[in-house]
Amino acid sequence: MIIYTFPVHTAFIDRDLEMISPEIKITALEFTQSPLKLPLYFLLQFFQLLWYLPKTSQYLSFFGGYHSVLPVWFGKVFGKRCTIQAGGTDCINMPEIGYGNFRKKWLRMATAYSFKNCSLILPVAEALVRQDYQYDPAISEKQGLLNLIPDLKTPIQVIPNGFDTDFWKDFGKKRPAKSFISVATGTSKSSRAIVKGYDLVEKLAKKHPDWNFTLVGDPNYRSNNPNISIVGKKQALELLDLFNSHQFYLQLSTSEGFPNALGEAMASGCIPIGSAVGAIPEIIGDSGAILKTKDVDQLESEVASLLNSDLGNLRSKASNRIRLQFSFSTRKQLLLSCLRR
Repeated sequence: MIIYTFPVHTAFIDRDLEMISPEIKITALEFTQSPLKLPLYFLLQFFQLLWYLPKTSQYLSFFGGYHSVLPVWFGKVFGKRCTIQAGGTDCINMPEIGYGNFRKKWLRMATAYSFKNCSLILPVAEALVRQDYQYDPAISEKQGLLNLIPDLKTPIQVIPNGFDTDFWKDFGKKRPAKSFISVATGTSKSSRAIVKGYDLVEKLAKKHPDWNFTLVGDPNYRSNNPNISIVGKKQALELLDLFNSHQFYLQLSTSEGFPNALGEAMASGCIPIGSAVGAIPEIIGDSGAILKTKDVDQLESEVASLLNSDLGNLRSKASNRIRLQFSFSTRKQLLLSCLRR
């Protein structure tokens, strides 16, 4: 049995469980993101791991952090494999925008211990292994695990996210011109909004009051731009309908690993516009626009270029790119192969 630990339950956790559970028995143990609850959860997790120990064959964590310390320790002490899927914030040090595990002393220590002592690291993007960050000049260039943990010796294998393109698909209907959508949670917190690029979205919306923007994920986010609509978190079917009602998808993150919503939106026929961070350029390819520097004038220029392009062709390219290069089945095969070693 695999014990799967993670700091918060999300859609990609459900997708991993969907991939693994038909093939290998797996038990999910959610941790906490609340600093005040950490002592309680460390104690709870210790006894959970002890209880399941006789049936446990290996440990799996999504993200490195506080929640992965005890599984890694149990793995070392009892001779069981422990794999960590690196997802983004656990490979980043960006104190300038209040983001990344490595900006906090104790979280940095927990993350570094986990990655140095686990059996295998499975990042969702090559940029999380090592990157020379250039997008925002105010932020340190040296990001990624090998830059932040120079003595890291743990084996690393990149496995990109995958998408169910039987579900996420283009309905083929006409969409409102100059309609933009972006999805992110927790953006009512200003630092999170900056991480997800909403500051740029606000600037673009202000410059173009005739364009329409929909921001999905946090009903408490507030905007002064009347052409921005705020929508709370949506179920998958509702999100699929929203994607099929918009022409462009914005992924203007200041930092990112492999954004799931970008892949889902592209599979659903949204033309992508993304920042040159993490796996975003790799996901978008030639099906949309890549913003190389965080600058609203450059963003405006990229959008104008797209508006003068063959939008129907780009729409098809975006959907086909996800279907052919980032399939659910490919990720499942690679992930199960690693877990069966």
